[in-house]
Amino acid sequence: MELENRLGKKVMLFDGAMGTVLQQRGLKAGSVPEILNIGKKEVIIDIHKSYLKAGSEIITTNTFGANKLKMSEIDYTVEEIISAAVENAKRAVIESSKDALVALGLGPLGELLEPMGSLTFDEAYSLYQQQILQGVKSGVDIIHIETIADLCEAKAAVLAAKENSNLPVFCTLTFEEDGRTFTGGNIHSTISVLEGLGVDALGLNCSLGPEKLESLAEEVLKYSNTPVILQANAGLPVVEEGKTVFKLSPEEYYKPIARLYEKGLAVVGGCCGTNEDFIALIADFLKDKAVKKSNNEEISIACTPSKWKDLKKINVVGERINPTGKNEFKKALRNKDLDYITRVAIEQVEAGADILDVNLGLPEINEEEMMVKVIKELQAILDIPLQIDSSDENVIAKALRYYNGTAVVNSINGETEVLEKTLPLIKKYGAAVIALTMDEDGIPETAEGRFEIAKRIVNKAEEYGIKREKIIVDCLTLTASAQQKGVKETLKALKMVKEKLNVNTTLGVSNVSFGLPARAVLNRNFLTLALYQGLNLAIIDPNDSEMMANIKAFKVLANLDKGAVEYIEFMANVDQEEIKKENSAIETMELEEIIVKGIKKEAAKLTKKLLAEKDALEIVNNHLIPALDIVGERYEEGKIFLPQLVQSAETVKEAFAVLKAEMAKNGDEDISRGEIVLATVKGDVHDIGKNIVKTVLENYGYKIIDLGRNVSENEVKKVVKDNNIKLLGLSALMTTTVKNMEKTIQIVKEENPDCLIMVGGAVLTPDYAEMINADYYAKDAKDAVEIAKKIFG
Repeated sequence: MELENRLGKKVMLFDGAMGTVLQQRGLKAGSVPEILNIGKKEVIIDIHKSYLKAGSEIITTNTFGANKLKMSEIDYTVEEIISAAVENAKRAVIESSKDALVALGLGPLGELLEPMGSLTFDEAYSLYQQQILQGVKSGVDIIHIETIADLCEAKAAVLAAKENSNLPVFCTLTFEEDGRTFTGGNIHSTISVLEGLGVDALGLNCSLGPEKLESLAEEVLKYSNTPVILQANAGLPVVEEGKTVFKLSPEEYYKPIARLYEKGLAVVGGCCGTNEDFIALIADFLKDKAVKKSNNEEISIACTPSKWKDLKKINVVGERINPTGKNEFKKALRNKDLDYITRVAIEQVEAGADILDVNLGLPEINEEEMMVKVIKELQAILDIPLQIDSSDENVIAKALRYYNGTAVVNSINGETEVLEKTLPLIKKYGAAVIALTMDEDGIPETAEGRFEIAKRIVNKAEEYGIKREKIIVDCLTLTASAQQKGVKETLKALKMVKEKLNVNTTLGVSNVSFGLPARAVLNRNFLTLALYQGLNLAIIDPNDSEMMANIKAFKVLANLDKGAVEYIEFMANVDQEEIKKENSAIETMELEEIIVKGIKKEAAKLTKKLLAEKDALEIVNNHLIPALDIVGERYEEGKIFLPQLVQSAETVKEAFAVLKAEMAKNGDEDISRGEIVLATVKGDVHDIGKNIVKTVLENYGYKIIDLGRNVSENEVKKVVKDNNIKLLGLSALMTTTVKNMEKTIQIVKEENPDCLIMVGGAVLTPDYAEMINADYYAKDAKDAVEIAKKIFG
């Protein structure tokens, strides 16, 4: 089968679930499904055949968890498992006499990437690379990356696939009902990043049934120009007579699929709880039908995983992360003082910046190394898109590789050499790019000359496959003091570019006033004129409240701020903002604010300062815990997401380290608020959720005994008994291991009836928790904290 002749043209059918079907066929709770590729290959082949008979055109290898992290405790190598899995799938195709393709199924690695976890981007890439190289060697037709919650992990997997094979790449993420992934990712950012990386199909899988995923799938279909996949669960599972049961029928499953087909769905399959009956019903109605064409909306955004900015609208780009003319900033770069850079970034965001320009161009530093460090530091504490500002293509390449989201690159120009070096990087990583209207001959004096350069760059970019939505033209602000006529030409060129090339625009506004008195007056007037001509990205100092007020006023006058809501709010807060700016330096922040913002390095300094006047317990109760409560409330309200929650918890860890050292020095008792045991149950090697709960609980002052993953019932029982534990937390991610959780609860309670048990994990619900006799259900780390508070007071 030739995929290129079918994908996006005719509806294609994936298979359904593997794990839950194996469970129905007697897979022992807690067993590793991937080893059955070798030990019970006939069972795997038979399941593949059942899907092929039902009408599947793409079958997925039984390799969801076949990575080095998860396979560390079995007797087979990753290569052996994948080789056997591909052989089984290919044999099923041959024996079924079907024209079908084999997709290498790759699931999440089981550990969170930095900054939420300890796994580095390069380590994640290497783990996926190992799987992909073996899959290619074994002869798969497609790389299928599925059930991903972290956009950075998806990026590592897609790059590993793209850089180590020529195969089509499909990628699906798993979303909750609120339209967010577990780590806070949103639909727009997901589409932008995956399309930018050049996947061949993208979409949603797992987590929920098709009806609950329908509105999210509609949003993907509305904005994606790439064929869209949906592989939903057969609803949410329940436990009946100790077994996991999915109640949704094939007919109920199909109804929302049929509606989504009318809106352009291109690839359909099933996830947990589905089987060959589901696929057969879909095949009866949809197989080989033409994909419905939809008039998709082109998205033009810069983004982080959880926040995106529409580049077609007016955005403020903070200009202050730049050493030009700033001695203190140069000193910070030489000393690798990330705290200083972080401070500048925070101040700009609080002042209203939508995007931050990051320029670290100082000859005496290693710009490439520093750029990566700064990007990681800023993305750990701020949820705002970044603009990578460098003229060195090596710096740009490194920055784009490690940036989590869709960045803006500042900049390219009309020089042939620059375009040939930089445009391939923009295309590879899916970035947006600023194009300066200058070339080997300098900056043209006329608007027409600058327009011609812009047109040439746009055409060249399109030759590389870069869409106009990704291009931002800078017609270059000239100084009124030296090139007064040129100011008018800049504005004229801006209007021409906007109207004739249909691209977004930007200007470094403050250049206009260089060398003249009362610069702010010139800057404000020039900004207003530029906005009227079609300026999208205004590169300014957001701490200049009068410049910000000009933007708010223009939005009202241009009918962009409906009801003047933004303007009224901004003007009402101007006085307060001025006071806030005067006191916003990190040196003047209270410890609580440092924790909420997640500025780790400052937490220890402030804690030492507080110890001079307060004792350790007072600092814990009156500073650390209230700050974490604020963070928890914001997390629950959806104002911040998992990366910010973890960063704040890690910041508290810095403070606790100081307090513990002080207590030990004085010979005092530990400041622990209680002792809790955490474990991922036997047979389950996923401990992402448990590790997050551990981090947050520790930083509320609880002592955690972490037993790790794949922990036997007897080991849990022994540790609980030996330490007289009041609270035990158990985690499970897979439906196949919930039974082991139930068994662990039973055994622990037999000998330790006073120990209370909380449970959590992707497959758990309150009903599940009650059925398996747990005392509490914790849907996330915030819930776990509330439970601990209730028990320990």
